[in-house]
Amino acid sequence: MTSAPFDLRAIGASLSFAAALDEVAAALDAGTAAVISAPPGTGKTTLIPPLLASRAPGRVIVTQPRRVAARAAARRLAQLDGSPLGTRVGFTVRGERSVGRDTRVEFVTAGVLLRRLLADPGLDGVDAVVIDEVHERALETDLLIGLLGEVRELRDDLVVVAMSATLDAARIASVIGSDDAPAPVVEHTVPAHPLTERWAPSPVPRLDERGVTRGFLDHVARTAADAARDLVRHDPSADTLVFAPGAREVAEIARRIRDRDPVFDVRELHGQIPAAEQDAVIRGRRPSEAPRIIVTTSLAESSLTVPGVRLVVDSGLSRFPQRDTARGMSGLVTAAAARSSAVQRAGRATRQGPGTVIRCLDERTFAAAPARPAPEIATADLADAALLLACWGAPGGTGLRLIDPLPADALAEAQSVLHDLGATDADGRATDEGRALARIPVDPRLARALIEGSGLVGARLAAEVVALLGGDLRTPDADVAAAIVALRNGRSPDARRWAQETERLRRFIPPQRSATAAAGVDDAGLVIALAFPARVARQVERTSDGATFLLASGTRAGVRGPLAGVEWLAVADVARASGRVADGSGAVIRAAAAITEAQVERAADHLITDRVEAEFAGSRVTARRERRVGAIVRSSAPVRPGAEEGRDAVRRALQAQGLEVFAWSESADQLRRRLALLNHALGSPWPDMSDAALTAALDDWLGPEIDALATGTPTTRIDLAPALRRLLPWPAATEFDALAPERLEVPSGSRVRIQYPAHDDPAVRPVVAVKLQECFGWAETPRVAGGRVPVLFHLLSPAGRPLAVTDDLASFWSGPYAQVRAEMRGRYPKHPWPEDPWQAAPTRHTKNRAARD
Repeated sequence: MTSAPFDLRAIGASLSFAAALDEVAAALDAGTAAVISAPPGTGKTTLIPPLLASRAPGRVIVTQPRRVAARAAARRLAQLDGSPLGTRVGFTVRGERSVGRDTRVEFVTAGVLLRRLLADPGLDGVDAVVIDEVHERALETDLLIGLLGEVRELRDDLVVVAMSATLDAARIASVIGSDDAPAPVVEHTVPAHPLTERWAPSPVPRLDERGVTRGFLDHVARTAADAARDLVRHDPSADTLVFAPGAREVAEIARRIRDRDPVFDVRELHGQIPAAEQDAVIRGRRPSEAPRIIVTTSLAESSLTVPGVRLVVDSGLSRFPQRDTARGMSGLVTAAAARSSAVQRAGRATRQGPGTVIRCLDERTFAAAPARPAPEIATADLADAALLLACWGAPGGTGLRLIDPLPADALAEAQSVLHDLGATDADGRATDEGRALARIPVDPRLARALIEGSGLVGARLAAEVVALLGGDLRTPDADVAAAIVALRNGRSPDARRWAQETERLRRFIPPQRSATAAAGVDDAGLVIALAFPARVARQVERTSDGATFLLASGTRAGVRGPLAGVEWLAVADVARASGRVADGSGAVIRAAAAITEAQVERAADHLITDRVEAEFAGSRVTARRERRVGAIVRSSAPVRPGAEEGRDAVRRALQAQGLEVFAWSESADQLRRRLALLNHALGSPWPDMSDAALTAALDDWLGPEIDALATGTPTTRIDLAPALRRLLPWPAATEFDALAPERLEVPSGSRVRIQYPAHDDPAVRPVVAVKLQECFGWAETPRVAGGRVPVLFHLLSPAGRPLAVTDDLASFWSGPYAQVRAEMRGRYPKHPWPEDPWQAAPTRHTKNRAARD
């Protein structure tokens, strides 16, 4: 590599962060990690990489959360350095690379560096890594911090710098440094330009069951056009930036502004437009050009500067990934933007001077928004992350210093997906197949569909489907096959980008894995089903304007348009929804393709079952032979099962319907309560009496009864008390009646039943309800469970009504009893109410009867 130094003075001539370079250098002189916090637009992304390059001969890698930001940062630094892009300064993003042999600073997305780490864990030839925009808490950035921590344990010369405009600096410093020696923090502040804040609440709701409302899009467009027109009257050089939640809303708002006010040059900025159009927006405009209104997603929130902006119009909405564990779905949802995001958006207006933000909501709604967005690691599907960690040798992130741990439920779900794909073994380690999938830069399920699908439908169609699904492209009417036809014909604005991604993906397909005969676009559903077999779906209800489908996972989802007329679908994208759009199902299909039943059997063979199922109808078991694909019943007919089939069916019915199908006798219920108390108080060996535990261990205690049910015995004739006694542990069972006695002998000689708490309520005490007179002189409160649990006494009147509740008899006799005596002896004069209960004889009788006895 060339050793020619960067001219930091020339590069930083107009950047305020130049004043902080000496402090950064001093921090790095003391160690190999640092955290840098500075406002947007101060120049940290431009100055830190050449500073690091001047301190070591190797390459400096700078990560950005988005492709457009990586390209823009590289182009900006190359321009200030006076060198052609791709020589001293370059970039690598998905599908595009501009890097030379002598490149000293390379800007990349976090995903590119993660996969580079898998191929080269030591980062040979790299002397420093800068992780920019850490505050966005993108999943790939969080993972990168963890992996680089392990790299630095092997390479004490590797410099790691984390940067952001706003971040929890102390927390990040402890992660990239250590608990005992956190990385030094360099904070750079500059006087903020004045910001004028205005409110423009919408007269119509922002969101409904379909997403962002048309009325609200009209309101945002009208607000932006009116405010921009007023702005350019005072400052013709000023531009306007409008924030919308997603690409569809960006296009809709931009179209409305163009129709309303053609004087403006209306531009769109989001991840789906061609790179050249993105770059043109970021380069700004010449004075002779028309004033611009740039409509953007959160892309422009923090990771790049759009020059000339003096006005920001904020919809106050954001789109982010979210898992729905109950329905087994992951997807993008639209909701209120976090207040921290709103502050970042407003800051776009004051990067280069005084500015204004107009928020399209009221102050109360703004105050109710979440303070910060949730880290992506807490909400996203983790299949890709889990595969990367497995390939790294840290399944589940074990041993990595992460800002936040991976959520246990989402991680378990992702690891299950990987195991089903054959990507990991029983211990969670990556298999050869898993490592091959990890080299393909898409979700591992789509990677599997690309490779396996190419052998069934041909490399072209497999790559086309995966490029469409992995590229976040529009799918009109949710019809993937129709979308591919439109893309092939160039009728979609995404056609060029999709074609490039298709060709890139085809290069990952081994020639020997591709079918010799290419299939038609109607086979797109098979590729989808290979990726998401649990989402094959069958129509269960048809309405005048749509249909409801049942997915193999058990989720119901609605769809409209041409796909509503088919019997089977392979669903690629399904999300929560409500109202008519979801046809009452609670979910809506966003991308799918028709599939034949034969293709369902090919793609989802592991979900296909043919077995006897039982259910309790009234008090008896009825059985049917069912052929299913997951939750989808393909056929069902009544049968008389064989003995083993019957037992298996009864077990499944009990697991599905629970133990409430039985009529619990009083003796069975009391036995369960007594055992549950010992389990809660003493633990092992006393068995867990919860529904879940008993249902999971049916064969350990209910075997003979299951046989009886399978042969037609009604549940009403099943006594569960003998069955539960099979769970008594030996030899501890000999102490059972002493530890949890059925009755308690009180001083009068009565043996009173102990009412044990419900099996699922360990906080409640066992209760003895007894007449107060039967306990005279009793000082020590009895205990059960080997003295662990005191009995709670309900002391009753002669008429059986409660007078006092206590678990401290001695205190009761010495205190509250006197008040009880004063109130009760006139009401019940025939019963003893001695002034001194300690000396009175306990009795269950009246005074006269007690005297005769």
